[in-house]
Amino acid sequence: MFGFRKRRRNRLRAQPLAESAWAMIDRNVPYIRQLSPTDRKELAGIVQVLLAEKYFEGCGGLEMTDEIRLTIAAQAAVLLLHRDTDYYPTLRSILVYPAAYIAASRLVQPDGTVIEGPQTRLGESWFRGSIVLSWSDVMNGARDPHDGRNVVFHEFAHQLDGETGAMDGAPALGAAARYQAWARVLGAEYTQLLAAVHTGHPSLIDRYGATNPAEFFAVVTE
Repeated sequence: MFGFRKRRRNRLRAQPLAESAWAMIDRNVPYIRQLSPTDRKELAGIVQVLLAEKYFEGCGGLEMTDEIRLTIAAQAAVLLLHRDTDYYPTLRSILVYPAAYIAASRLVQPDGTVIEGPQTRLGESWFRGSIVLSWSDVMNGARDPHDGRNVVFHEFAHQLDGETGAMDGAPALGAAARYQAWARVLGAEYTQLLAAVHTGHPSLIDRYGATNPAEFFAVVTE
């Protein structure tokens, strides 16, 4: 089973993206044009696998198109460059709304306050299942790589985080020494952000990252 899947993925990765597909990616995600030819080739192979293995569905009246699939898959592929990857193994479907949408929410704030009720959302990531995205915000994040906001990076970072079996701010790293170094660095930066939020001091990292270590990882990935 695993050998068949590996061979299938190798065949997919060997297929070049059509020129029309590259045109859509380069137009909508302009920073990808800056990748080296080698990285662009690797990214194209990852995109082919994601398009073949993940189900994309339009919601809220949005008609799914190749442009939407390619724009999302290309950004998700950036996070997998130069990694030994299983291509977001627990992710099955990517649901896309035209714009921000309303969903029920229970949010614990950094100060411990709990807020419940309808919430406007730009995206969601569910462990072992699906990602939900706002198409307008996908485009906003893709076209401006300098604003520190990218909903695709954010939600797919949660998927990387969850590959260890829990969304706790630590993606799969392999050796124990790597986890120790990760915990040391992330812990220090997370503590610094918490202090900034509690004291009202400015931070380059969005205060939403202080919600918990999982959100911190997703925010800094943006």
